[in-house]
Amino acid sequence: MEILNRGNESTFCSGGRLEVTDITLGSLRLLESIIGWEVSSEPSLSDHRHILFILRGSVPVRLIRNPRGTNWGSFREDMRDRLGRGPETNMKSEAGLGLAIHRVQQALILAYENNCPLRPIKTGRQSLKWTAELESLRRDVRRLFNKCRSGKNPHGWDLYREAQRNYRKEVRKAFKDAWRALCCSIDDLPRSARLHRALSRDPKIKLGSLAAPSGRRTQSEGEILEFLLTTHFPNSGVTQELAAPAAALLARRPDWRLATRVVTYRMVEWSIDSFAPNKSPGVNGIFPVLLQWAREVVIPYLVRIFRACLATGYVATGKGSVYT
Repeated sequence: MEILNRGNESTFCSGGRLEVTDITLGSLRLLESIIGWEVSSEPSLSDHRHILFILRGSVPVRLIRNPRGTNWGSFREDMRDRLGRGPETNMKSEAGLGLAIHRVQQALILAYENNCPLRPIKTGRQSLKWTAELESLRRDVRRLFNKCRSGKNPHGWDLYREAQRNYRKEVRKAFKDAWRALCCSIDDLPRSARLHRALSRDPKIKLGSLAAPSGRRTQSEGEILEFLLTTHFPNSGVTQELAAPAAALLARRPDWRLATRVVTYRMVEWSIDSFAPNKSPGVNGIFPVLLQWAREVVIPYLVRIFRACLATGYVATGKGSVYT
């Protein structure tokens, strides 16, 4: 191991003591990759000062597809070509209906992947809103520290430590206020879902505890589901009975006539347009915007699929569904 410290700038300051107590160690293999080691002049929230350095090296790049970068003209042509291939599917059988659903789903996904290139994800960390009050406290801390370090005010360390405590207190208060304001501003499901995804990326943060009116908190996923069920559906109950097996797809002529009246082109188009374009996809990986841009091509197929599902009572499950 090698010592990476450079110069004699103090890393610890408290009550007139200026010492180099913080040592940065690195292996010989990393020695050439670490450059710019220095002690930061910015005030920290403790007696130990910030140490900065740059670590050179390759960073793995995460690639994603952003629907906003899709070539929609080429996407529609690709969809028309994919759905136009092959023979017509008989949707009066379970196998044929499942095949038709899978065909539309795969056409949407493959057309999207072919016309939306992978791009590196941009990552960043948003800081709290810096206020004039915080900036004033920060300047006071730096001014008092510089005076104490230069020896112009040898009895000013108490003033410096008091200013440092006030600065630390206000920074933490600002973080808490910003987090509270963010949580209070969430009033719809999409924003709460985004917050849940952001928190779930940290393994130390666990979402899954609800407070009952009695003050007791749930202890397991089963208790959470039961509490939500009794809260939103107070007259419901939990049953252990298994669902009956699905019956064969038997549809009579009146069933098809009813499905034709209920499922129309305009009804399917209205349903597709009711979604937010970039709503998070389900397990099938399909964004609503894909259906919206391919409406002229895909809606005729969806109308046939929905009519067959309504007439026969077939319910697509798992990844075989077109959109859930």
